[in-house]
Amino acid sequence: MLPGPEPAELPPDAVEVGRIIDAWGIKGWFKIQPYSASPEALFSSRRWFIQPSERGARRFEGTLRLAIREAREHGDAVVATSPDVPDRNAAEQLKGAHIFIARSSFPTPAEGEFYWVDLIGLAVVNREGVALGQVKDLLSNGPQDVLVVSDDSQGPKPVERLIPFVDAYVDGVDMEARRITVDWQPDY
Repeated sequence: MLPGPEPAELPPDAVEVGRIIDAWGIKGWFKIQPYSASPEALFSSRRWFIQPSERGARRFEGTLRLAIREAREHGDAVVATSPDVPDRNAAEQLKGAHIFIARSSFPTPAEGEFYWVDLIGLAVVNREGVALGQVKDLLSNGPQDVLVVSDDSQGPKPVERLIPFVDAYVDGVDMEARRITVDWQPDY
């Protein structure tokens, strides 16, 4: 068990946002691989929840609450420090840990911007009101994001549709109604 972080319950709205990949430096900093190209949630939250990796040596058990003193970008990764992690040896004990942050701690997105986690599960309908399925995942292919929509109504094997998440095809996202309206046909 690590001496600093406290055991904690994972918040009900927790979202996995990254993984600790290694210790960084000698003063207890650690390096994170964020799961988003824009890891604002890692910078805005001062309380992370970590769980051990399911692979490799388990250096701790259960969920721990980790107070964050500072987090900043470093190349294509993020580095952070915590008062609970006093030195490199303690930082090495975090290697492989999954990082979760309460969704309520995420910064408010700008108008017309959405967190992927908020889009998963939304119903997708076209302009004519035809149900195309439900968002199961999102992909980033560089210039644009793509909705992965699964339609279970077509028989035992779900139909998967890939719809670019761009203004040309997405007419609107209604978070209250939990629906995305698109300019897309079922036979595309």
